[in-house]
Amino acid sequence: MKTREETRQTANSGEPVYIRFRWWKEVWRRLRKNKMALVSLFILLVIVLFALFPQVIAPYGYDDQDMTRTFRRPCLQYLLGTDQYGRDVFSRIVYGSRISLEVGLIVVTLSLVAGGFLGILAAYYKKFDNLIMRIMDLFMAVPGTLLAIVIAATLGPGMSNLMIAVAISSIPKYARVVRSACLTSMHNEYIEAANSLGASDFRIIFKHILPNSVSPIIVQCTLSIADAVIMAACLSFIGLGVQPPIPEWGAMLSGSQEYLTAYPYLLIGPGIAILLLALSFNIIGDGLRDCLDPKLKT
Repeated sequence: MKTREETRQTANSGEPVYIRFRWWKEVWRRLRKNKMALVSLFILLVIVLFALFPQVIAPYGYDDQDMTRTFRRPCLQYLLGTDQYGRDVFSRIVYGSRISLEVGLIVVTLSLVAGGFLGILAAYYKKFDNLIMRIMDLFMAVPGTLLAIVIAATLGPGMSNLMIAVAISSIPKYARVVRSACLTSMHNEYIEAANSLGASDFRIIFKHILPNSVSPIIVQCTLSIADAVIMAACLSFIGLGVQPPIPEWGAMLSGSQEYLTAYPYLLIGPGIAILLLALSFNIIGDGLRDCLDPKLKT
């Protein structure tokens, strides 16, 4: 049986670094068994490289116009053809990857911070639980896409307003996930030990509860990036998101839809890009869910 001093050291020291490293190493070992997740991870890495080095990978600038080369079919010089302004579609997709990833990551960060704060508040302080959850129920009663459209229409078009609209519509999901994960962790013995030793609420929440609730939050973040990318593309498609000439994939689809019959390649490129990015995050999220689920350890 542990002495009071040993209990104090356990409660204050947290999880050793090497244990956390071994935990991530075990997650990676299990993830490697999922071939679809590895393929999706490779596709995601390629898109990340596009976003990091567009000037190196793209043969042309995203807004380089030349009216003498309009509607060129896909060829070696123009891998995905050119649009109605003579712009290289492949180059615009490469530059657009930065916009889509930026929107997805920033939206998830904003949603996680706001929703996570509300979820922790509801889980740890019972007097706020009913109020916060009923407000989240009110938000969830409205479809997320419809709520994002209403917010974006109110704020006006633009990249910043787009991210705010999508982030607000995603807050209820994070609030519920974080609340559920924190409620599960709060019943463990180390939380009782920290309470008995007089640890502050801040220390208990950020030193003990959140680090041990990270698994479902990671999965939710991964899956939500795909949702954010698709929702951002939808808003840009209807003119409430990123505005031309910025090469956002949804806006590219919107600008090319009138040429669907004559020049379908204009829509195939950005459409496949959205599909691959969203599908990659979803498959990786499902793979992480299997890896982090203690009931499925192999």
